[in-house]
Amino acid sequence: MYIMRIKGSGKIPDYIQLRNDDFTLKGYFREDRLEQGLEKSNMRSYYTMIHDILKELKFGEMKFIKKGDY
Repeated sequence: MYIMRIKGSGKIPDYIQLRNDDFTLKGYFREDRLEQGLEKSNMRSYYTMIHDILKELKFGEMKFIKKGDY
């Protein structure tokens, strides 16, 4: 799975993208609504892991998460 942090501009908020190993979009939601976005994407159980990753992930960066990690 890949996770990307996208910086908004002006009135556009910051967003998070979650993509599977084939780079298919699995989740796209506002960063300030992380819990609701994960719930909608059926990934609520990964909240703590993704929250911790986002603390270190800079805007515009992409991080690959191995299958054993999630």
